[in-house]
Amino acid sequence: MRRMRWLAVVGLLAGLLGAQAAQAQGQTTRVPAERLAEAIAAAAPGATIEVTGGVFHGNLVIDRPLTLIGLDGATLDAGGQGTVLRIEAPDTTVRGFVVQNTGNSLDREDSGIIAAAPRALVENNRLVNVLFGIYINAAPGTTVRGNTIEGQDLDIARRGDLIRLWDSDDVLIENNTTRRGRDAVLWYSERMTLRGNDFSHGRYGLHFMYCDDAIIEGNRLTNNSVGAYLMYGRRMTLRDNLIAFNRGPSGYGIGLKDMDDSVITGNRILDNRVGAYVDGSPRELNSTGIFHGNLFAYNDIAIEMLPSVRHNLISDNSFAENEQQVVVAGGGQLRDNEWTVGERGNYWSDYAGYDVDGDAQGEIAYRSERLLDSLLGRRPEPVSYTHLTLPTSDLG
Repeated sequence: MRRMRWLAVVGLLAGLLGAQAAQAQGQTTRVPAERLAEAIAAAAPGATIEVTGGVFHGNLVIDRPLTLIGLDGATLDAGGQGTVLRIEAPDTTVRGFVVQNTGNSLDREDSGIIAAAPRALVENNRLVNVLFGIYINAAPGTTVRGNTIEGQDLDIARRGDLIRLWDSDDVLIENNTTRRGRDAVLWYSERMTLRGNDFSHGRYGLHFMYCDDAIIEGNRLTNNSVGAYLMYGRRMTLRDNLIAFNRGPSGYGIGLKDMDDSVITGNRILDNRVGAYVDGSPRELNSTGIFHGNLFAYNDIAIEMLPSVRHNLISDNSFAENEQQVVVAGGGQLRDNEWTVGERGNYWSDYAGYDVDGDAQGEIAYRSERLLDSLLGRRPEPVSYTHLTLPTSDLG
């Protein structure tokens, strides 16, 4: 009998605790920004805090799962010291805030928002005058959506990365806009999706390393020094992006370094110094790289490859009005790359052959053999053409 009463008491307590947890999940508190730290300290896990305008001054930490919603211009302001907001609890949402005025220490990685716990949702915030923007650090399953991020007015090498992803698998980065940052850094993370973002006026639009099974689609990478530099990954899909006006010292629209089994399709690669630069990609002997259905137009060089590059399948692309269509960096010849796949070649705006049978395919294979292309591939450094002596072998 005593045991039955004890079990009944335990059951009653469990029911009460469950009811309290369920109530906490639905609990909503409304506070001005000035009282936000107090509200977080008093909130039960799973609660929602609506911030009804005002400015919170200082550095804020979320240490339990909460939903924070900023209303009426609610602002978090670090006053130029450190990181504005750090998320240390899983399943936390931060939506609708103005986040501003981080510190300027690259060593401390002063950031607008750091997500350092799984499954954060950071959406529809405006980050202003931040060194680093949104930093996803060991936070798998996180979503970063619809944020606008503006960097600090610093020399480009002194800026931080406006989106940084580190050691976080299964992340979605969608419909964000960055301006005046250094890079968007995506490192050591698998199965990311990067969709519909606008990265401009930085150094690297995307700087990607050691990330497998990534999907990068529908983004705008414009007016950077480099649009996207993609390194040491496997099975990346880069599709339907606008990659344009990237004209820094290297000026690559896309750079590929040791990338295996990449699929690059449906992209508009326009008015870059080099549309696509290919170095050691693919790296493994049993891997391929696919360039299919892309538009390369108005670039100084459409595709530049190192002579050691092998096993790329390049078909159904349009090469239109590029100053040079294909260049072998440092000279030499490309071998073991296929420029016709399944009887489908590429469109070349400077093709000088003919189509006898009207099947929209030339009867003579396209060859790019302009003397200037050969010289620039071998000697890319600036020269004075009034004093240029052509070697006899190049005149042959």
